[in-house]
Amino acid sequence: MLYLWIKAFHIVSIVCWFAGLFYLPRLFVYHAQSEDAVNKERFSVMEHRLYHSIMGPAMIATLVFGSWLIQLNQDVFQSGAWIHAKLTLLVILLGYHAMCGIQIKRFASDENTHSHIFYRWFNEVPILILLAIVILVVVKPF
Repeated sequence: MLYLWIKAFHIVSIVCWFAGLFYLPRLFVYHAQSEDAVNKERFSVMEHRLYHSIMGPAMIATLVFGSWLIQLNQDVFQSGAWIHAKLTLLVILLGYHAMCGIQIKRFASDENTHSHIFYRWFNEVPILILLAIVILVVVKPF
């Protein structure tokens, strides 16, 4: 029963984290398009709060609950290569999360060098990772 509760909280954490991962690059699009100081400051505040108040705690909760699940069911590593692929994608996602943090600092110091078009493409990365992870977990193709 404990396993199912942890799994439920892991899924909720993932949903919260991905909500931020989907929304933050959209804020980057709008921030890159803004030209006046008031809007730039507004987007910097929004980005900072989203990253530090929602995404960070959700990411940590995802990692804690996911690690707990693995600790309770270490046989998962015997169930196929899908778990290794999933964990590899998780590492890539953590890198993406870190890249978002770097972009927030660049915007805050008015050092952004990318256009809104770059951020529109950048916004697609977590969607592709989520799609791959869900397929790996549900279908377990290998």
